[in-house]
Amino acid sequence: MHIAVKAGEEQKREFLSKAIPSNITIQWLGKEDALDLVNADAYFDLFFSNEFIAANEFIVHKPVFADAVCYTAKEIGHSNYIRINAWSGFLAEDKIEIAALNEGAKEQAEKILQALGWKYNWVQDEPGMIAPRVIGMIINEAYFGLGEGLSTKEGIDIAMKLGTNYPFGPFEWGAKIGLEKIYYLLKKLQQQNGTRYLVAPLLEQEVMQHGFTA
Repeated sequence: MHIAVKAGEEQKREFLSKAIPSNITIQWLGKEDALDLVNADAYFDLFFSNEFIAANEFIVHKPVFADAVCYTAKEIGHSNYIRINAWSGFLAEDKIEIAALNEGAKEQAEKILQALGWKYNWVQDEPGMIAPRVIGMIINEAYFGLGEGLSTKEGIDIAMKLGTNYPFGPFEWGAKIGLEKIYYLLKKLQQQNGTRYLVAPLLEQEVMQHGFTA
């Protein structure tokens, strides 16, 4: 089996942290490389934009695993696309979260992931999946706490790691994932679910200072 993977250096490291069977070859692509110019049995687009769906290229002839944490498979609109949680720190986990539009896409995805020897959990086709939504809420609450003067970023990170045994504190996690991704997910969840996902003012301020706009 030959697969093509669009990925950054960190995503590549996490991808390769899982043992790749010897009968599978990987062609690595950069952000600007076109997937449809590569002949492969399956594709991984880990540069898939979670902010502006129209900015993505789409191919429809083979299974594509897209790092589409915020967009649902229904919104993507192509049944060969399988959502995968490839946010930094999650792709290397023992099990990955995936979601698809229909049973046909699920069957395709399972064949490829089983060939890779990857473990996976099917989740509902909803924005944020499960782990990203939880981590996004934790990061957001940490920013609310920071705004209320509860502690410093470093203090909150230390307290969370000691108290919950998390591998990262919320601010470390935000930096690792990318605050713009957290911000966009929260804004989308807020549109659908109301004030439960209201973005903390300091988080929004920090994102806007770095030039991101919703």
